[in-house]
Amino acid sequence: MKTVDQITFNGKKALIRVDFNVPLDKDYNITDDNRMTAALPTIKKILTDGGAVILMSHLGRPKSGPTEEFSLKHIVPHLSDLLGQQVQFADDCIGAEAVEKAKALDKGEVLLLENLRFYKEEEKGNVEFAEKLSKLGDIYVNDAFGTAHRAHASTAVIAQFFPEAKYFGYLMAAELTNAEKILNGAAKPFTAIMGGSKVSDKIELIEKLLDKVDNLIIGGGMAYTFAKADGGSIGTSLVEADKLDLALSLVKKAKEKGVNLLLPVDNVTADAFSNDANTGVAKTGEIPDGWMGLDIGPETVKIFSKVVEESKTILWNGPMGVFEMEKFLIGTKAIAESVAKATDNGAFSLIGGGDSAAAVAKFDMVDDVSYVSTGGGALLEYMEGKELPGVKAINE
Repeated sequence: MKTVDQITFNGKKALIRVDFNVPLDKDYNITDDNRMTAALPTIKKILTDGGAVILMSHLGRPKSGPTEEFSLKHIVPHLSDLLGQQVQFADDCIGAEAVEKAKALDKGEVLLLENLRFYKEEEKGNVEFAEKLSKLGDIYVNDAFGTAHRAHASTAVIAQFFPEAKYFGYLMAAELTNAEKILNGAAKPFTAIMGGSKVSDKIELIEKLLDKVDNLIIGGGMAYTFAKADGGSIGTSLVEADKLDLALSLVKKAKEKGVNLLLPVDNVTADAFSNDANTGVAKTGEIPDGWMGLDIGPETVKIFSKVVEESKTILWNGPMGVFEMEKFLIGTKAIAESVAKATDNGAFSLIGGGDSAAAVAKFDMVDDVSYVSTGGGALLEYMEGKELPGVKAINE
């Protein structure tokens, strides 16, 4: 793997693709800086070497050009605090100011470019746009795993302009190394925990995992599609009505492959999608009309937790319920605690980005698991066996 450890950056300008797509509140305060802190080791290595750093990222989904809401200038003060030095800012990513500031950048200095997605050419993978970006630095470093599954100008196309000077940053390298631990050579028993709302979002991953895991735990909204497919009553719970046959086929495949497929046996129910709703507990397949399942129930927690705690490898992707609401976080928190307990007993645990990562952070358990991925979609695609454009571009 071609990483930044294989080169010294002394006197060089490193153009780094980072993922600073961080959440901001209405006053532009950063509410979660994990993606920023994850990039610090790579940035600091380059600065320590005597190099200069030019950072490029996207923020949000701007529809038509520059907007105040999605400007990266809002993160400059916090980034400066994290690095312990003033970070310069260019109000464009390819314009005259970006070119001038990049050219004038001295050893040990850091420049952040404005949001790449203010140009439609970024997401279109435009070659001319990528070439303009490439002229800003001497060496290209990709440290944005969260966007590695996108064939965008700054994540994949740009690498062709650095045929002998393109590397993975520490975050990218760690993401790939930890994903490989799961895909190849996982210690047994291997348990995958799949949650979230839709079985259709996870179908390719589930099918891939059926050849690898000993236990497959399914919770969250997707579990109600399985319950409905089995002929049960699910009230007003979330369901993918067109995926009932798919759910049944997955149950059959798991059985054929000798995988222990665990579905909820009971559920915490509510009469409205609200933290103020009336709640109850119902057996799976017996949710009354007008009620919905919003978390796994107490019996399910016991069953799932026992399996997780006896595992040696754990992949967790997706919450067990609507953990954002206080009344429906018990199941997700219990699973997080079980994963932490197994990890403490020597298991390797990978938390698959997205809501699972948010849950582990909410419960202050990031340090209690082996690795928390920064890339939900990218990790899913990598696990499914797909070639990520951002990874391929460096390896070519």
